[in-house]
Amino acid sequence: MTPSDSTLSDKPTPLPPTQWRDYQWELLRTPALDPLMHMALDAVLADEVAAGRRAPSIRLWEWTRAAVVIGRFQSLKNEVDPVGAQRHGVEVVRRVSGGGAMFVEPGNTITYSVYAPGDLVRGMSFQDSYAFLDRWVIDALGTLGIKAWYQPLNDIATDTGKIGGAAQARRGGAVLHHVTMAYDIDADKMVEVLRIGKEKLSDKGTTSAKKRVDPLRSQTGLARDVIIEHMMQTFRTQNGLVDANVQAHEWALARQQIEQKYGTAQWLALVP
Repeated sequence: MTPSDSTLSDKPTPLPPTQWRDYQWELLRTPALDPLMHMALDAVLADEVAAGRRAPSIRLWEWTRAAVVIGRFQSLKNEVDPVGAQRHGVEVVRRVSGGGAMFVEPGNTITYSVYAPGDLVRGMSFQDSYAFLDRWVIDALGTLGIKAWYQPLNDIATDTGKIGGAAQARRGGAVLHHVTMAYDIDADKMVEVLRIGKEKLSDKGTTSAKKRVDPLRSQTGLARDVIIEHMMQTFRTQNGLVDANVQAHEWALARQQIEQKYGTAQWLALVP
């Protein structure tokens, strides 16, 4: 055996990614939560999966009040109009993942998080992992008559407009992947709360900003709960899913993180 052959033979063979069905997935449903609790609980549950104390999970969000959620690397002053947010009673919070700002109102969005072992996306690029982790929801939308696809990097789109967007954070040995889709939307309020950029401040530009989001309600005519249950049934059929609960110690950790991080002015204004 030549030295070059020996060197090649000693190289470990890269492990393939695991499969969805290699895990027992748990479905977490909670009462409507304040925006800050959503931010903290997302981080806690991802960390629990990374530590092996929680099974891989998917969580459905419900909101107590309207909010703007900005990405980890976004500038608060560039993304949010404070006058508009105050006028409409919209709370502003910062999440742990990257991506763009999202405007949410109770009953008008469908938001979920996937807390997955990092091995599930081993070897994938970020772009590929976005599409892979949401393939099941693209399938679910398809069986509702919506031809949807991933618009790189992280938008779920259709011929008539954007449905939603995704964001990710890699935390230890876990991937936090969450998606917000518009079921319905108050577009006038959205453009008063979010800064949409100087190039879009004309009447034509503002109209265009509103039209970029095409809600699921107008595309399907179905009730929000019907769409959510169809999505969960699709996940259950493809990957397996059992009902579970957020544990007492996870709630406690989330409350602690609100006090120490997510509820602080320093975190909200992290990016100048």
